[in-house]
Amino acid sequence: VQLVESGGGLVQPGGSLRLSCAASGIIFRMYTMRWFRQAPGKQRALVAAYNSEGRIDYADSVKGRFTISRDNAKNTVYLQMNSLKPEDTAVYYCNADMSGMNYWGQGTQVTVSS
Repeated sequence: VQLVESGGGLVQPGGSLRLSCAASGIIFRMYTMRWFRQAPGKQRALVAAYNSEGRIDYADSVKGRFTISRDNAKNTVYLQMNSLKPEDTAVYYCNADMSGMNYWGQGTQVTVSS
């Protein structure tokens, strides 16, 4: 199983980034896909989730700014991040979960700074 994130980088406050997570080795459509983030000195925290039935949830801190989407044909989940703030700076991780089978990507750094 592999989850490979991409799309991170350095962006100015107010800017946008789109993260992608390509999955292999799993029946992607059956998994709940989540994005987490971990800022320096803080615990890893849930950002957004998209389950296999189409339910979407967001952390309060990103509602209205971030959008999670998935393409089951491409085995890929996305995180569109708009109106980025310095406090969004973190390593962003992709997670796949189904009935106790849980997998993580290696993470991609997002830095929001002027």
